[in-house]
Amino acid sequence: MAILSGSRPRWIIVLAIIAIAFGVLTLYSGGTILVSDGPERAAAGAYVPFVLWFNVMAGFAYIIAGIGLYNWRKWAVNLSILVAVATLLVFAAFGVHIMTGGSYEVRTVVAMTLRSTVWLTIAAFAWVTWKRRDQAE
Repeated sequence: MAILSGSRPRWIIVLAIIAIAFGVLTLYSGGTILVSDGPERAAAGAYVPFVLWFNVMAGFAYIIAGIGLYNWRKWAVNLSILVAVATLLVFAAFGVHIMTGGSYEVRTVVAMTLRSTVWLTIAAFAWVTWKRRDQAE
């Protein structure tokens, strides 16, 4: 495992905390809908099962990536890129679902836009910083 020599950038700690918090909130919100047959599931409305399952599974990856970024590990940079790409692919599949007449909630569009933006930002900043570190050596 590659470790950045010296101290990690301070902003990486902020991104790591955001990733972990995002993961915990994702697991809570998605998990509540998955395991409930009660009012939580009814309140979810026209949720799209493959998007829900992806987001719950991705919640674990968010937490793992956040821990790795906090410890400034190269694999966490790669995992962040993978999460960003996977999120975009699921968002695209969700778009196809909508375009083919599938039911959905507007809040899902908003949530997937937020997830995509957050993970593209985390992945881009982490990757650029790691590349600069490699060039400096």
